Amino acid sequence: MTRRFFNLLTGLLALGGALRADATPGALIKSSLLEHDVAYLRVGEVQKGLADEIRAAEKALAATNKTLGTVLDLRFAEGDDPAAAKAAADVFAQKKLPLAILVNGETRGSAANLAATLRKARDGLVFGSAAAEVKPDIAVAVKIEDEKKFLEDPYAALAQPETNNASAGTNDFAPFIDHTSEADLVREHIKDGDEDEDSMPPHPTEPQKPFIHDPVLARAVDLIKALAVVRQSHA
Repeated sequence: MTRRFFNLLTGLLALGGALRADATPGALIKSSLLEHDVAYLRVGEVQKGLADEIRAAEKALAATNKTLGTVLDLRFAEGDDPAAAKAAADVFAQKKLPLAILVNGETRGSAANLAATLRKARDGLVFGSAAAEVKPDIAVAVKIEDEKKFLEDPYAALAQPETNNASAGTNDFAPFIDHTSEADLVREHIKDGDEDEDSMPPHPTEPQKPFIHDPVLARAVDLIKALAVVRQSHA
């Protein structure tokens, strides 16, 4: 009798825990700062409340660091709420900072609609591989299984299979890209001719900072930083 009661109690507690978890839905986005000044918003599903979460996340990130722009990651995102997609698009339409949208072949439903709306309104550039209803402005081919790993840690260097250059595909070269960013190239272009290299004071040796191995995300971050450099030079 005691054992039966224990099993019944255990089952009820498990059921109660499941009900409480369903009654409290998780956040629709995950947010962080990349390289200290780029807001990163990763969306899992486009549904009611997304616009409010975007506002709250960007406000929280801007409270600690001055952000140069936002990366909206819609890779693997979905949804079936067109109204939520429109509300989220309206949030970005009110902002003046650069926006980069990441998509892939698994971006579907309202998430694909959101990316297409932002691109059509010229509120942001789309990076990645083709998704439903939207074609990227800057195409970057990455294997789906690699993208899933990059979402867990964009700074992780993935192990690459041994191959010769003749048989290597486009994706095989992703980890070997030149890590000189667009921002660095813009800075070099701006100062070119203004300063003699011999007159430049020597730069102190600094520890090498980790760089983003996720090629899609890296291109988006570089673009935002490059646009910031251009804006500063014009100012």
